[in-house]
Parts: sequence; structure tokens; C-alpha cells
Amino acid sequence: MAQYQITISDEQLHGLLQGDRGLADLLEAVLNQVLQGQATEYLKAEPYERTEERAGYRNGTRDRPLTTRVGRLVLEVPQFRNGKLSVDMFERYQRSEQALIVTLIEMAVNGVSTRKIKNITRDLCGTEFSKSTVSELLKGLDPVVREWIDRPIGTYPFLIVDAIVIKIRKGGRVRSQSMLIATGVNPEGIREILGLWLADSEKETSWRDFFKQLKSRGLAGVDLVVSDDHGGLVNAVAVEFQGASWQRCQTHFTKNILDACPKAVQHELHSRLRLMFEAPDMDTARVLLDGIIDDFGARAPGAISRLEAGFEDATAVMALPECIRKRLRTTNCAERLNEEVRRRERVIRIFPNDESAIRLIGAVLMEIDETWSTGRRYLNMEEYWRWKQACESGEAQPLPTAAQRAA
Repeated sequence: MAQYQITISDEQLHGLLQGDRGLADLLEAVLNQVLQGQATEYLKAEPYERTEERAGYRNGTRDRPLTTRVGRLVLEVPQFRNGKLSVDMFERYQRSEQALIVTLIEMAVNGVSTRKIKNITRDLCGTEFSKSTVSELLKGLDPVVREWIDRPIGTYPFLIVDAIVIKIRKGGRVRSQSMLIATGVNPEGIREILGLWLADSEKETSWRDFFKQLKSRGLAGVDLVVSDDHGGLVNAVAVEFQGASWQRCQTHFTKNILDACPKAVQHELHSRLRLMFEAPDMDTARVLLDGIIDDFGARAPGAISRLEAGFEDATAVMALPECIRKRLRTTNCAERLNEEVRRRERVIRIFPNDESAIRLIGAVLMEIDETWSTGRRYLNMEEYWRWKQACESGEAQPLPTAAQRAA
């Protein structure tokens, strides 16, 4: 073990007993002397010393900040004309620095604001990381998130899509943007978050661009797309997934019906709608529909008009085996996902740019996707695959496509 002779001045000793920087200044002076001692060992010569064993020449110093428990230090690292001094303390510092960066990233992904992160690092390390510094550190997530967004995907019989509106600062103004998110159920019944897409709005072209991106990554075998009744989205599904059926979310559909219903009959109508959507087969659902029309046609004509117009789209799932209908008749899965994203996004409120929105929301979705992949199956697909075989042999009725329903 190398030994170094350390010199401490009276002024440094006096400073140790006074002020907040006393111990930090003393430690800084000691470490700088250690660095000079290591430089002498490396060169085999003191400064300006002429010896035959000299291995090189000094070339000034470079300031290197070091965050410690006693405060922020600035060390003067010796430089050489040829070669580089390897310092053990910096190697250990780099490992702890990486651990700190990872912790900062995890805090940000879990919804801790950059302002709070700054306060936490001040309390833990005796120094502050500015909001801009934290933001720069978080950019280390970009390649990881981008790789996940662009990863290859495959066959997903069921697709559940939705969007959330976020605020992003653009051109000096705060603008509302739509983050489109797609969840798929794979052949084994496991949920996966397939991707996200930032767009100006939920218009048809935005959804078509998103669906094209998913298909370019390998998305295939889609039988059913579940979503709300958004015109642009529905049209995009009909164009990009021509062989698939579209299931209108029954929860949103019910709300749309009740919005046009007098309050005096809302509770009664809601109970009847629930019975209709929980019918064991399509024939029973139609019988229940006729009963609702007879009983409420005069009392709630606007609501009944909406019901008749959207009944076919809201009951597409009836063609599937009963054991898998419940989780595919609504977008509740996507709504819960949106709530989790919103919980983290709410801390930010306004994203400074597009990249920061994709970075944070993408990281949150990656985390949730990993949890899903190691959890329970979302659907038991054995009945589905038996139903598919029955459809191919003509023993069962396949899902009607969106075009067939429109006809």
C-alpha cells in the first residue's frame, strides 16, 4: 500500500472548525495531494526533477468534480504529455455515479418531479442537481425506449387501442397532443403493450400511421379490434385491418345512451342494458333489445335511437366463446393502463418537447409491459383456438368484419 506525506496548513485546520465547507475543503486538499503523489509514482520523478528513471512529463491539471457526503469537491487531476493516470478513487466513483443516475431515472419514471429530485439529491449528497441536469441524465433512456418501441412483434388475435391527451410546449405555446397506445393479446393469452404513437390529434390519418407502423414491425393475425366509437379510429381500423371485426366499447356505448336518456329512467334503462350485454348468445341479446325498445321507445326516444344505431357494433364480441367475451367487450384494460400513465404524467403536467413525452410515457409502458409478461394470462385461449377451427370447418359462425356490419 502506497504511503503519502500530507501537509495541512493552519488555515485549513482553522477552517475545519468553522463554516459548512471546512471538512470539504480539508478533504479536497488531502485528495489533491494524494493525486500529486500518485503522479510522482507514475512518472518516477518529482515536479522539475531530472532523473534517468523519469517515465514522462506533466502537462498541467484538469478539474474533476466529485460529489461526496461532505459536499462537492473539485479535484485537480494531473495530466501528462503521453499516457494517462489511472485513479482507483475515480473508478469507484464512476460506479457509484452510475448507481445514482439509475436511481434518478427510476425516480423520474415513477412520477417524481425533477424539482423534487433536486431536493432529494441535495439532502443525500450535499449538492444539488439542477432540473436541466436531471433532464440531461434522463436522456440516457432514449435509446432503450426507442429500441422497445421499434422491437419486432408478431401475431395478436385481439387488439385494444385508446389514446390520452397530453400537453407539450411547442413554438412557445402549450399544445394538446394525443398519445396513441395499442395493447395486444398474444396467442398464449398474455397481454403486451405493442407500442405508442404521438400525434397532433386522433384523426384517421394519425391512427392509420400508427397501425402501419405496427404492421411494419410484424403485427398480423388480428381478429378483433376493441375501441371507443371515435370516427377517425373506426375508419382507420376498417382500412388497415380489413379482415378484422370491430368491437365498440360497451362501457362508453352505455354512457352515450344514458346521456340521451331522461334522468327518471336512467337507472332502469342501465340495468336492462347490462342484462342485454351479458346475454349468453346473440339471439337472446336481440330478444332483450326488442324488449328495451318496446319499454323505453316512448319514454327515451333519443336513447333508443342511439341504442339501435350502435347495437351491432357493440355486440360483435358475441360471436366469440363466452369465456373470453368479458375482457374484450370494453376498453377497461386500456382505461386502467391510461390511469397508470396519467398518474406519472400528472407530475410533469407540461412536457417541454415531444422527445420528453415519448421518453417518460415509453418508460412507464415498458415497466408495465414487463410486469404483464411475467404475470397471469389475461385470457384462456384454448376455447378461442377450438372456435377458430370450428369456424374454418363451417361448424361455427366467424366474427363479422367491419365491412360486413356496415353492409
